[in-house]
Amino acid sequence: MGVITYETQTISSIPPAKLFKASVLDADILIPKILPQAIKNVEILHGDGGAGTIKLITFGDGSQFKNMKQRVDSVDKENYTYNYTIIEGDALMDVLESISYNIKIEPYENGGSICKNTSTYYTKGDVQIKEEDIKAGKEKAAGLFKAIEAYLLANPHA
Repeated sequence: MGVITYETQTISSIPPAKLFKASVLDADILIPKILPQAIKNVEILHGDGGAGTIKLITFGDGSQFKNMKQRVDSVDKENYTYNYTIIEGDALMDVLESISYNIKIEPYENGGSICKNTSTYYTKGDVQIKEEDIKAGKEKAAGLFKAIEAYLLANPHA
């Protein structure tokens, strides 16, 4: 098995607590509402939302994928960290065992936030992942983040 790790950082004007609530705690309801073409729905198959929870994410009609299963590895509401792993589904493209994400939202300038995301791709055997596939996934994640940010800016009391 091969391991490939990427790190990204995104800056937002939204305070950390509000951004964490929207992008992590309320994401299962919020994302299908604001981006139904990307994610149609999220169903909890097992668990209560905390560590060990298994979710089935059904992608929207605008996606090249149908669905994926995601396992919540940890949620820390005080330190704004969220770790999860994609464990099943066509988003793994038959070349990945899993993809783990470690997200940390920290305070940043002027009351805003910086979102640090570490993505670790575990490949099957010695399969090589194309850089363009990784880049496409990172761009979709950044687009999702920006859509949540735009929603919060347009709906300050949400």
